[in-house]
Amino acid sequence: MIQLSNIRKSFGTHEVLKSVSVTIQEGQVTALIGPSGSGKSTLLRCVNLLETPDEGELSIGADHIRFLPGRHPERMAVQRIRQQTGMVFQNFQLFPHQTAVQNVMEGLITVKRWSRDRAHVRACELLEKVGLKDKMDAWPTSLSGGQQQRVAIARALAPEPQVLLCDEPTSALDPGLATEVVAVLSDLAAEGMTMLMATHDLRLAAHIASQTVFLEDGSVIESGESKALFEAPQDPRTQRFVATLVT
Repeated sequence: MIQLSNIRKSFGTHEVLKSVSVTIQEGQVTALIGPSGSGKSTLLRCVNLLETPDEGELSIGADHIRFLPGRHPERMAVQRIRQQTGMVFQNFQLFPHQTAVQNVMEGLITVKRWSRDRAHVRACELLEKVGLKDKMDAWPTSLSGGQQQRVAIARALAPEPQVLLCDEPTSALDPGLATEVVAVLSDLAAEGMTMLMATHDLRLAAHIASQTVFLEDGSVIESGESKALFEAPQDPRTQRFVATLVT
């Protein structure tokens, strides 16, 4: 489903990603973990090209882009990649002037050119799916953080993306509210949704992700089946990081 090959990305003189390669199978949930500044969020944003890699190759399904220094990829190629992804941000990014149902409808109307009636039906279905049937007409400011994040997940799912990308989806929430979001993501994983998430949340990585990738200083240090990586990490750097999370 997703192939990242030798991805490099720098901001000024700081090289954030150093020839990173990751493969994600269809229906697989992959967690990117690592200390702050390891490059996990940047790598996630390279998948839907919110950040454009300096070098490397990206494939999602049948669509492929090769990145070369000093050259921007073709606009249509970028659009084809983005149309296959849905993005869930750390701080929700809901439109404050729209209700929950309007937030979910917006992309379908503006980008997909759906009718308002068709978009409303789809938005209502998704809000019910994330447990917010009774909050469809609520304004974002009246919702808890967990509820806002669930609206954001519904919005990301609205155009039926092939891949759901989650950038620290629980880090802005207290433990009780984070549990609501973890439950929704667990349900999506059980349904076979392909997901890639950057997270500090050990529960999210250990209990939802089938594959975990540990990054440090812009490089992949260790990757593999989540249970094995958390219970018996092989690299000393992974061992230290996992031990810190556990304690």
